[in-house]
Amino acid sequence: MTLEDFTEYTGDGDAADEGDDAAAPDEVDPAEHAGESAADGGSAAEVPAETAERDAEDDAFADYEATPAGTDSGLGVVSVSQGLRVAEEEDETSLKAFVTTGNRESVRLGKYLLIPYPDGERLFCRITGLEYAQEFQSDDATEIHARRQMRRDEFAERDYKFVADLEPMSVVYGEGDEMKRRMTDRVPKPGAVVEEAADDAEIKTGLKIPDDGVFLGHLSVGGEKVRTAAEPPTVDYRVKDDYADGDPLAFRHTLVAGGTGSGKTHASKNVLRQYLDSDRTYPMGDGRESRMAVVQFDPQDEYAQMHDDNDDLDDAFARRLEREGIAHGGHDDTVALVPRVANATYPGEGHRAERVEFTIPFSLAREMPWLVAGSGLNDNQYPALLTLINRFFDDYGDSGTYSQFLSFLDDPALKEELHESGRIHEATFDAVKRRVRGVPSGVFDQDAKPITELDHTLVRPGGLSVIPTYHLPTSRQKEIVVLAVAGLLVDDKLSNDPESDRIKETPLLVGMDEAHNFLADADNVQAQKVVQKFTEAAKQGRKERLGLFLITQDPQDVAESVFKQVNTKIVLNLGDEDAISSVNIPANLAGKVPYMEKGQMVVYSPDNSEPVELIGLSECVTRHD
Repeated sequence: MTLEDFTEYTGDGDAADEGDDAAAPDEVDPAEHAGESAADGGSAAEVPAETAERDAEDDAFADYEATPAGTDSGLGVVSVSQGLRVAEEEDETSLKAFVTTGNRESVRLGKYLLIPYPDGERLFCRITGLEYAQEFQSDDATEIHARRQMRRDEFAERDYKFVADLEPMSVVYGEGDEMKRRMTDRVPKPGAVVEEAADDAEIKTGLKIPDDGVFLGHLSVGGEKVRTAAEPPTVDYRVKDDYADGDPLAFRHTLVAGGTGSGKTHASKNVLRQYLDSDRTYPMGDGRESRMAVVQFDPQDEYAQMHDDNDDLDDAFARRLEREGIAHGGHDDTVALVPRVANATYPGEGHRAERVEFTIPFSLAREMPWLVAGSGLNDNQYPALLTLINRFFDDYGDSGTYSQFLSFLDDPALKEELHESGRIHEATFDAVKRRVRGVPSGVFDQDAKPITELDHTLVRPGGLSVIPTYHLPTSRQKEIVVLAVAGLLVDDKLSNDPESDRIKETPLLVGMDEAHNFLADADNVQAQKVVQKFTEAAKQGRKERLGLFLITQDPQDVAESVFKQVNTKIVLNLGDEDAISSVNIPANLAGKVPYMEKGQMVVYSPDNSEPVELIGLSECVTRHD
């Protein structure tokens, strides 16, 4: 056999031999061939078909019916390829999970997960990082690869690894019928199944959220409510409100911080309404159970609306609130205590609450001399003011008025006497006189009942007293009214010899909107005295059953001595970096604050739970225009 025995392949189906005139395959007549086969008694159709079928069966892989054993559960498994370690130091912990392709779209930063241990305990953790990694090492930073990807219609998840970084938060375990938590002290096994936390009890235990207390909102991650298999499917977040594990957090103070339009008034009304629930009582030192009294300072005339029902709250929503034990509906025991000031009229058209007018008696200046320090006093002038006020009330008694005090200061003989005695230099006397006259007229001693005689109206167990200041013409008038009434409440609460037993013996929550206007740090003595008084209230409040509920859009302006006593911080959308920094919440949550929608909030309450993200109720439980 020689090379000439092979035919040359021409690419178009023709074969030719250099020495023979062989016919090409397409020159064979199929019909003629079929006729020859038939003449021989064979079947032209059957014989080749059977032969081809047998050949195909011999070449093919055998097919077997098979079903995968079991079903996939969870989101993925614990991976050890990049390290598996839990440590006391967060930076030394390495816990990662490989997420399977079908679960990747549902995975989000912050999502809560559970990893089982062989003995039934479970590691509660959250996702802190997500990353894709190459399944096979290749260089995808090339022109060819980029253009190929740009022309593809679909992304192949199986071509890549998808890995989640996990932060261990606690170990949850059962003890009898009770579920408990402890700090992370175990490492999970490699390959352990990682699943989404979907049990209400496990989630609350893992985050240390109390089962009972004052409702704030529903647990969320990335603006979406956490869903469980329970009914209702949401996880309610509550603040401890009994003495089982220490003092109720209401008496350890609350701060609500949020910018304009963030929903802070809406959220504050919903929280305050819970404290006024008829079933909520507090044990007193004499063995009584008493309901909370709430006094709310209102610069925008919004909180007296809590007297009225919310007409937008439909029956279905109300039934849902009842199932979750959330107080709702207008609070009948709401009174608008309206400060009477000369040349100011309170319209009060936005609510149907009862109105009671009051005035600030000048006699309060005996205990609160800073009320008449029209502007900042230095360290020499303030003692001089105290001397003059004490001398005035010694001469006129508690019925002395502001007008009489001005006349008292106009007496030249008094000025000369005090100067010659060396008690008050004449220049200091004149400086004090100028500042006292700088107090706006018409605040003190108006034609209404003094607030000191309205203590049973101001503080009522289970009652809401709203002090509106929107109608007052000047900011200075507003400051005097708020600080006078708040000072009266704080003094009686902290005193061993109070003027009002009603104030002393009733659990009290003092709400102050625009708190930055009244509790700001300042250099002058007057502002320092105000801050000092509220610092004492914040420090001693829990033992006297006095809580502060501060609402502000500028938390950075609230005096540090007051701010650092606040245990529970409710932070809504804030756009100012200084404001966000001042509330001192964990960095992973602080980064979300500027992007939060209306009603979304971060709650940082170390004595209540881990820091969490919540969504408040979409509807206000009382009227809110």
